[in-house]
Amino acid sequence: MTTPSDDTARPVPVRVVLPADPVLEHPQQEVVARLWKRRQTDAGWFYLVGLPSYRQGADGGVEAAEYRVWVRAPEHVRPVEGVDYELVDTERLEPPPSVVREVLGERRPAGWVLRKVGGSRGRAGGVLHAPDCEEAPQGAPLLDLDSALNVAASPAARLCTLCGCAQELTPMLHGFDHLGGS
Repeated sequence: MTTPSDDTARPVPVRVVLPADPVLEHPQQEVVARLWKRRQTDAGWFYLVGLPSYRQGADGGVEAAEYRVWVRAPEHVRPVEGVDYELVDTERLEPPPSVVREVLGERRPAGWVLRKVGGSRGRAGGVLHAPDCEEAPQGAPLLDLDSALNVAASPAARLCTLCGCAQELTPMLHGFDHLGGS
């Protein structure tokens, strides 16, 4: 996910922690820089900051410049009080795919549908299906759990084994005892 594009990106102030230099005995310092972009990576967050600098101009003089560098957050940056960082161009990692979704696949639509079939002696029966089953009737009303269990409890009804309707509803109708042979 990315927020404002480079066309509309406006830098905001941020404090950058400069490294200490034990050889020159310089303590750690903070300078206010401009935050241009944030990027989330597998290794954590990195911020593209523009540090104030100088460069030699075309006329030989010295002019103000900006040195841009990626720094690790939060170790090398601190917020400036009162600054809104929500509008900073931000690249986030996509969330990793769910392990459950990888194993089970996409969820099927909720509910069940009834394919009515004519029965003997005037009793109409039917077969309960998951809505996305190949054998399910198109456009049939979706039954909630209670309605599906009421239909499934009828002796004239069957539960489809192709789509897993039988595996889902049988334990709710008869408990789990029939699965273990007890």
